[in-house]
Amino acid sequence: MVQLQDSIANRISSFRQLPTLPHILLKLMEMCNKPETPLQEVAAIIEKDPSLSGKILRLINSAYYGLPRKIKDMENAVAYLGTNTVKNVAISASVYEAFKVKANSLFNLKLFWWHSIRCGVMARIMAKRVAYPNPDEAFFAGLLHDIGRLVLWVNFKDEYKGLLEMYGGRPDLLLAGEIRLGATHCEVGAWLLDRWGLPSFVVDSVLYHHDPVDRIREALPLVQIIYTANMASQHVSEYREQAEALASDLLGVGQKAFEEVATQANEESTEVARSLDIEIEGPDSEGLDKKESEKQAQLNKAVRDASILLGTLHSLIEAQDRKALVAAIESGLRVLFDASEVMIFLYQADKNGLVGEGSGRGEKSKLIEGVLIPLSAKGSMIVRAFEEGSSLDSLEMGETEALAILDEQIIRLTGKPAILCQPLLAQENKAGVIVIGLDEAELNHIKAHMNLLHMFAHHAATALLAHYAREKALFEVQTQRVDASYSMARKVVHEVNNPLSIIKNYLKLLGLKLEKHNIGQEEIRIINEEIDRVSQILATFTSLSQKKVIKLEPVDLNFLVSNLVKIMAEPLETNHQIRLNTELDPALPPIQAEKGAIKQVLINLVKNAAEALQDGGNIWITTRYVGPPDTRDGKGGFVELEIKDDGPGIPEPIKAKIFDPYTTTKAGDHSGLGLSIAHGIVSELGGTITCESEPQKGTTFKVTLPVKRD
Repeated sequence: MVQLQDSIANRISSFRQLPTLPHILLKLMEMCNKPETPLQEVAAIIEKDPSLSGKILRLINSAYYGLPRKIKDMENAVAYLGTNTVKNVAISASVYEAFKVKANSLFNLKLFWWHSIRCGVMARIMAKRVAYPNPDEAFFAGLLHDIGRLVLWVNFKDEYKGLLEMYGGRPDLLLAGEIRLGATHCEVGAWLLDRWGLPSFVVDSVLYHHDPVDRIREALPLVQIIYTANMASQHVSEYREQAEALASDLLGVGQKAFEEVATQANEESTEVARSLDIEIEGPDSEGLDKKESEKQAQLNKAVRDASILLGTLHSLIEAQDRKALVAAIESGLRVLFDASEVMIFLYQADKNGLVGEGSGRGEKSKLIEGVLIPLSAKGSMIVRAFEEGSSLDSLEMGETEALAILDEQIIRLTGKPAILCQPLLAQENKAGVIVIGLDEAELNHIKAHMNLLHMFAHHAATALLAHYAREKALFEVQTQRVDASYSMARKVVHEVNNPLSIIKNYLKLLGLKLEKHNIGQEEIRIINEEIDRVSQILATFTSLSQKKVIKLEPVDLNFLVSNLVKIMAEPLETNHQIRLNTELDPALPPIQAEKGAIKQVLINLVKNAAEALQDGGNIWITTRYVGPPDTRDGKGGFVELEIKDDGPGIPEPIKAKIFDPYTTTKAGDHSGLGLSIAHGIVSELGGTITCESEPQKGTTFKVTLPVKRD
């Protein structure tokens, strides 16, 4: 059963101009739905309505059916057409009569019915071609596929008129506007037909006729027929070409057969309209205003764009992490604008700049990963687009001023002669910048669809900002849990040490009471040794979990990594067949940290990677500088430490809480504290730590730490 929001369903239900089925039609439907009903009784019901009788006789004697002789008797007409067709004609006539309302330049009813009838005729012909068992049902579904637009126009005239006026120059947003109204015309039409008790597959064909084509490929035949017929009934050549491809793809109707279907539909549509007393006005009619034709063409194109946009936005909503979001943004730009060269720069407040975020697809994506464009680079077009919140392109800017070197570098990296910079902006909150590489023709194409680009960028920014909010909340929860772990550890150690000290004191007193060579002295010694061992274990636990006051100092990260490799490389390779590999930036500046704390982070991360490689493998330790070239002298920027393994990866449920205390994928005596401790240390040092992992492709931990500042 099709559901609408209560607010819009109640409003529609309360309007007097909602089409209702007359008493005679209800009786007719009841009889037609009973296969045992005699045809003469059906004919008798129809003959009580002269208007309906005339329509059915005109239809059966029209060129649409092409009978060799004229039929004058209603019972013969019903016998030939069948009860389903009679019922469909009756409902169609009632709907047309119910919506005989005054239209205006925004909504051309005659053109609307021309499109609807042609869709119905196309659907019927194609249904026969593909041997669909009920071609008349396909005609009926095609005829009423857009009935939801009529309901919205009649019952929400001010709101719907506002949408048409608002998007007269932006028809790509009409479908999205209907969603904001409460429901699309597809949903409203399906709801109405479902309310009338019409067949479920007919209702479905109305509900899904603007869904993305990838979803339609998995639908049942009637949905595919109506989807193709609707596309083929548009009066824009671009849509007809797409319909031809769809007919072949979805229905197996080849080019020649499709052309025959289209020609036959053109001939029959006018005849059907005449037999049903429906006034139509085709797109080539003299009465159709040229401006209206252009608006309709824009609207038709917009529906397709809106369908694609909705599918793309769905990918943004479903993205689970930042990489998936970036991949969804890149994919959306390729689908919507045929943009082949896309780069995403995301704002990071702690770095006071825009940092390249790659999707991991292709070499350029890897090259742009981590590239920092500082906001201090005021001459950069990318920075200006971000700070001004407006789109900028290098062709226009290059006519009046010289481009910054870093802009020229990005242009060369795209392999295109120019770039367009589109800010990712949502409610004045800035998330980053989209950079699209293009030539002049591609730039002109995108500029013709800037409203769509702005809308897409707005939704992409909203998705990114929502992701940041989730990351921040998770970070706070993780920090709180680590703090709780520290506090619990201190309490446990304190409480356990007290009784241990008391026991040792009593053992000492007991030893004094016994003679020096008493056999009990040896047992007291053994007990004391075991108590000392417990104390050492507790001391180790405290050193791992206790939160220390960190004293910042210049630390050479490469030196620490090299020393660690000297100690760990040989035993890892000999005992576990794990090879340690390094790639250290030779010009790495010192970081602001505490040597012991950084050493602990390194050990924990390498140990974690080694434990994941139960059957041997590789660990890579990489360092590099992230920041403008002029800051390697110690004035700012960040150092990035990356520890990567080629192990089995981390399961998604564990990955989401990998830095939580006591979270581990390992069996045995692993406490699950190592990564939470590393997370706490890095956070205390003003850095960040992230985890990326894919099944059977390994895991990467990335740590960024601030460079020493003079």
